[in-house]
Amino acid sequence: MKFLAITLIVHAPDPVTGVLPSTRDRFREVVGNALLAEELGFDGFGVGERHERPFISSAPPVVLGHIAALTRRIRLFTAVTTLSLLDPVRAYEDYATLDHLSDGRLELIIGKGNGTAQRDLFHVGPEDQWDRNAESYELFRRIWRNDRVTATPRFRPALTGAEVWPRPLQQPVRVWHGSATSRASVELAARYGDPLFSANVTHGIGPYAALVRHYRERWKHHGHDPALATVGAGTAGYYAAPTSQQALAVYRPVFEGQLALQRRMGLEPVFTTLEDFVERSSALIGSPQQVIEKVHRYHEQLGHSVLHLHADAGGLTGTQHRDSLELFQSAIAPALRHGIPDPPWGWGSPAVPGPAAAP
Repeated sequence: MKFLAITLIVHAPDPVTGVLPSTRDRFREVVGNALLAEELGFDGFGVGERHERPFISSAPPVVLGHIAALTRRIRLFTAVTTLSLLDPVRAYEDYATLDHLSDGRLELIIGKGNGTAQRDLFHVGPEDQWDRNAESYELFRRIWRNDRVTATPRFRPALTGAEVWPRPLQQPVRVWHGSATSRASVELAARYGDPLFSANVTHGIGPYAALVRHYRERWKHHGHDPALATVGAGTAGYYAAPTSQQALAVYRPVFEGQLALQRRMGLEPVFTTLEDFVERSSALIGSPQQVIEKVHRYHEQLGHSVLHLHADAGGLTGTQHRDSLELFQSAIAPALRHGIPDPPWGWGSPAVPGPAAAP
């Protein structure tokens, strides 16, 4: 099993102290967490893309480009790239450039994105957001693989023998499809033989497991080898301590602060007590053995080989955050790596650079 640390770069008051960091300090925290993730042995670091309050993750290529210059080993993920809002030509230019600057450590997780405010910002209606996502991905995919592209898309001007530069380092880049409950993302992933990343953070496991089963069915329907279907999954929260009592005591004020933030944002919480959150959500709160057992329970239903944790402290102190991540790598990750297989392909670049492929 492989492990990512992911941030959506939420810019909000600390759920415990109420202190709001400056924008500059929040970005510095993100970079520091990426360096910590590499130091501790995480396999990847992901940066989300949102274009609305309270997120400041509107430019993941910029953030990942900076992180690429400061790291050497860790793979760099988008989480997710909202292709339904972007011009796929411009998105290709950004990410092909980042592919070179990171020495081929880039991986994309794409998705349509959520939120009315960001749709309004880009004048994208909910009625065609899925169509935009599929069209943008298909065009992005063709540009990545071909030196010249001719296409007549619905949502951007036509291309006639277009050359888009720079040409990428990885041929091709690996693209995951992020999905919570929509079958549209699953169908796109299965059709192209791409891996699926289940959001798996808002509700109990039921709807996510059903979607993963559908993905595997559609994967087989499209003629792909069932052994190569690959799933990643998120977690709603993480904090491990030597005992479950310690973990619950430390995490309780964090959970209560996050609950209050959701309500201030007008959201109706799914889990209203810490005990229910620990029991029914994908959160990994407890002793190392409890965390290991819960990941295995989820693996029985999802069959996932990649797991993401939150990169941010999110209400924990700096020492609590680091100690918990260190405990994950020393006492949890080795057992999971031993007991759950890796993805069925090498973790490095999906292919060495070579000549342009057919669309």
